[in-house]
Amino acid sequence: MTRNGAGLIALLILQALCLPRSHGAESGGSAFSEELEKQEQIYRSRGEQRPEGYVIDRNLLSYTYTLPDEFERTLAKLGPKDRWLDIGAGKGQAVLDYFAGRFDAKYAALGGRRDGKAQVVAMSIEDRRTPVWYEAAKSLGADKIQYVCNRRLREYAPEELGTFQVITDVIGGFSYTSNLSLFTERVLALLERGGSFFTVLQDVHAEKAANKPYYDGSPFLTEIARSDGSEVKVCAWLKSISCVEVTCEFRPDWQPPIEVFQVRKVCDGVKVPALVTIHFTSGTPPERGFRLKD
Repeated sequence: MTRNGAGLIALLILQALCLPRSHGAESGGSAFSEELEKQEQIYRSRGEQRPEGYVIDRNLLSYTYTLPDEFERTLAKLGPKDRWLDIGAGKGQAVLDYFAGRFDAKYAALGGRRDGKAQVVAMSIEDRRTPVWYEAAKSLGADKIQYVCNRRLREYAPEELGTFQVITDVIGGFSYTSNLSLFTERVLALLERGGSFFTVLQDVHAEKAANKPYYDGSPFLTEIARSDGSEVKVCAWLKSISCVEVTCEFRPDWQPPIEVFQVRKVCDGVKVPALVTIHFTSGTPPERGFRLKD
């Protein structure tokens, strides 16, 4: 399909992810704690109580149309000794699609390997596994497919997870965390040298665009500022991390617009500029404001 066609599908995939936002609370106060607790309630929601925008069943097709084009080529070239971590996996549908073979012909056309597929770890803040997942896990084996849950990324010891050639996050922790610098630091620590982190943010001030916040009277969904209050775009902040190469691509035809990122680790001396959370409003995903730490 063409990118225009992909954009239409992407609109249908993501349009329910972002609900109208209210003004939230500054970090450190009781109102801030209340916003965090509201966010926890979203994570724990089930059935009809789950907000429409909290999506838990994104498939691999939505990953393909959302993430940078390089994601699909990278995934195609993974072999049986390689590893892929999917953060915010929900039900793990994208992982199940990967092993179901629906994209094998396309992967072969992209120069994909034919000697087997990567080992995959699906990570979710809550347990969303279904009977379909359990059946697939039993068939494939624990050495091929794993599901970890009920903890945040920062709560895993490095040796528990190991390292990965590919890490994905489609409106997962990168969009939801209240500590963006720590989350990014942990992700990059899990990447092998030469590996890539693919992710996306909605309603963000793009690297090379004069776009405005999607909602009138509201800030961008994710904002970063210096101590003097001047803006630092998310793409620029990612590019300031040492030992990575970053590409940022703005998709203005999406509603709300998105920016997709590929962060490739090129050496081991990664240093992530620290951020302090100054604003947080619960949501799907939440509205967040950060300040560069002196």
